[in-house]
Amino acid sequence: MNARHRRIPISRCRWILILVSTVLVVAGCATLSPDYETPSVNVSAIRALPSDSIAPRFEIELHITNPNRAALNLQGIAYSLKLDGHKILTGVANNLPTIDGYGEGDVTMIATTSLLSSIRFFTDLMNAQRDTIAYELNAKLDLGGLRPNVHVREKGEISLSEQTR
Repeated sequence: MNARHRRIPISRCRWILILVSTVLVVAGCATLSPDYETPSVNVSAIRALPSDSIAPRFEIELHITNPNRAALNLQGIAYSLKLDGHKILTGVANNLPTIDGYGEGDVTMIATTSLLSSIRFFTDLMNAQRDTIAYELNAKLDLGGLRPNVHVREKGEISLSEQTR
């Protein structure tokens, strides 16, 4: 066999592949901070928009707080709001600002309602006497690149009674 066309044994190729994979995994894990805190996402405003269809549309403003040193270079966000288990609003956005480390910023997105889910929710609300409505806010923040998505979930109750405690 010619010295220029020497074959590398398959087992040696496997070891090289394993070594390269291990180095990449260790390097990827090194970019993740062990003291990374999940950013907080809160609804700061909801405004009704004109709609050409039966389903109403809303402009939702989310306030994002970044409690970490590294900036959040958001590539996209997906958002949903459930009331008493009914998914009422969903929205996405991809033209987002960078949230500086230890900073905060606002993201505005268009959300659409699920008409059938909203009807079921209001039917349930009318049929049962309740003092509170459970809500669940879910947001997925896409940080882009090899960084994992950040999932934020906020749960709570909205009081329907006139008295505040």
